[in-house]
Amino acid sequence: MDGTIITLIAANAAFVGTHFIMSHPLRAPMLKMLGKLGFQIAYSLVSIATLAWVYFAFKAAPPSDLPGSGQIGWIIATLLTLPAMVLLAGSLMGNPALPTPQAEAQARAAPRGVFTITRHPMMWGFALWALSHIVLFWSLRTTITALAMGILALVGAKLQDRKKEALMGDAWHQWKANTSYWPRLGGFAKAGALPWTLGLIAFVFFSWLHWPLGGIRAGIWAWF
Repeated sequence: MDGTIITLIAANAAFVGTHFIMSHPLRAPMLKMLGKLGFQIAYSLVSIATLAWVYFAFKAAPPSDLPGSGQIGWIIATLLTLPAMVLLAGSLMGNPALPTPQAEAQARAAPRGVFTITRHPMMWGFALWALSHIVLFWSLRTTITALAMGILALVGAKLQDRKKEALMGDAWHQWKANTSYWPRLGGFAKAGALPWTLGLIAFVFFSWLHWPLGGIRAGIWAWF
């Protein structure tokens, strides 16, 4: 196996592994040792360092060493990316998983917007984005990195449930009872105009940005 690919695997493993370790088994002892601010600084520094390693390892790996899945792959990837952007945009509004003073009240309220789809819209947004890159079968570097991010999102969502149950108790149990880990596709019709509008804007913009940043036309721009 190419040495650059081995390095990329190691970088992704470090990024995903340190996220899991710092967010769960080491969270309590790190908070006790460093305090809340110190923990946030340490977490951020480790995350930035390992993500930078992923970036440089990705750039060093071969860019297009797989045969690709052709037009059908681009169609599937595009269809996956739009709901991913809707979920991501909607996750920023009224999300009890975010560390805000309103989190407990939001967890006790009836789910609205994208939370009628899943209680982890941000994580599923990242997971669908990752899957959209995997189905393209474009390169090993893309497949490895997308797979790592998908694992981080979906396993992280399960682990987040455990952490929130410990931190929020009955409020999170109530939120779990009223929502679903797995996406309910019918919920997209109930997500509301704002998540769809913001998601569509994000979909068009980031698809366009793929060309100047990555040199590849993506989304609807792949056919222009």
